[in-house]
Amino acid sequence: MANVILKCRVNDEAKELMIDDRDSLADVLRNQLHLMSVKKGCEVGECGACTVLINGEAIDSCIYLAIWAEGKEIVTTENLMDADGNISEIQQSFIDESAVQCGFCTCGFIMSAIPVIEDAKEYTTDELKKALSGNLCRCTGYENIVNAVEKVKKHHCNCSKE
Repeated sequence: MANVILKCRVNDEAKELMIDDRDSLADVLRNQLHLMSVKKGCEVGECGACTVLINGEAIDSCIYLAIWAEGKEIVTTENLMDADGNISEIQQSFIDESAVQCGFCTCGFIMSAIPVIEDAKEYTTDELKKALSGNLCRCTGYENIVNAVEKVKKHHCNCSKE
C-alpha cells in the first residue's frame, strides 16, 4: 500500500487527489469527490452501474484502478447538465421513454450511451443492444432503454453506413 497523488480532470475540472494506490476509480469518485451517480453494484465489472467516460470511452470504474486515471479526462453523469441546470437530451429521453424504474442502473446506461450517440456510425437495433450490453437492469426489460438511446441517436445522427 502506498499513498500517491493522482492528477486528472473530472467533469471538466483539474483534480489533484491523495489516493491509496489500491483504490478503484469508483471509490475515489464516490468517497473523495462525492459523485454519487457512480453506483457500486457488483464491484467486478459485470453490472455497469459504475460506468464513467474515460477519455471518451465507457469504462466500469469499479475495476479500473484510480492510479490508471493519471492525466486522463473522466466524465460522470453529474457533468451532463447544462449551465442552467437542465438535464441532457439523453437523460430526458430516458424519462420520456419510461426507461427508468428503480434508477440504479440508469447513470451507467446513460454514460454507456454517450459514445454511441457521439459516434458517426449508424447502429442497427442489434448493434445498439450489443453496445449497451455491459449494463444490467433488473427492472425495465431493456426495451425502453434501447428506445431512449435510439431516439437520441436518430436525432443527432449524420450517420454514414459503414
